[in-house]
Amino acid sequence: MITDEGDTMSTKSDIPPPPGEKISTGIYSFMDTVAGEAEEYAANHTSPMSSLLEEIERFTLNNTPYPSMLTGRVQGRFLQLVVQLSGARDIVDVGTFTGYSALAMAEALPPGGRILTIEHNPEHAGIAQDFFDRSAGRDKITLCRGEALEILKTLPDGQTDLVFIDADKQNYIAYYEESMRIVRDGGLILADNALWYGRIFDPQDDESRAIADFNERVNTDDRSEKLFLTIRDGIYLIRKTAVPDK
Repeated sequence: MITDEGDTMSTKSDIPPPPGEKISTGIYSFMDTVAGEAEEYAANHTSPMSSLLEEIERFTLNNTPYPSMLTGRVQGRFLQLVVQLSGARDIVDVGTFTGYSALAMAEALPPGGRILTIEHNPEHAGIAQDFFDRSAGRDKITLCRGEALEILKTLPDGQTDLVFIDADKQNYIAYYEESMRIVRDGGLILADNALWYGRIFDPQDDESRAIADFNERVNTDDRSEKLFLTIRDGIYLIRKTAVPDK
């Protein structure tokens, strides 16, 4: 997010949704290049989330100015399956917003698992913490308030299993580099908004160029295997590979 004063804030981007955004009972794609009907169909054919996550979705849709920042059912269930299939136990969530992604992943963690979620915006952090406090998995979640890049720099090398990046877009490359440092060999990085409403194909603004540059950085990085997924607004799924001994 970019504040009125121009400060970069470590949270999900506040860029207004494109014209024609449709918001109804669920969270669908906000890209002109993806049919809303397909997104609705996907949501209706995805297992429902917990009652608390559904409450976060309703709250966010009705009480925040940019509800398209919400993860939502399809992406939330995808994150849960990634956590379960990978066996992740130590997760970092860069960009908390109202807490949906962090809580979704926390619900999928095994006993003893933990998630650190980072949020700069104090209002969003307060909303998220209220929901976390009501969760059965609240002891697994630590909400850290502050600049994401500075907090990531304090984390140890190679100790994290999974990082989910969904914060201010102009810092995506920096978040990626720090994530590659803290993630263990074989660990995962997921970056949201990799399609950025389709604006990456002809980027005309700083955030669109930042995401396009990030995608190219990942694509040419020989330290990782990667898969570009067109789920909602695009998720870049990245697996850190072991560096061969010289």
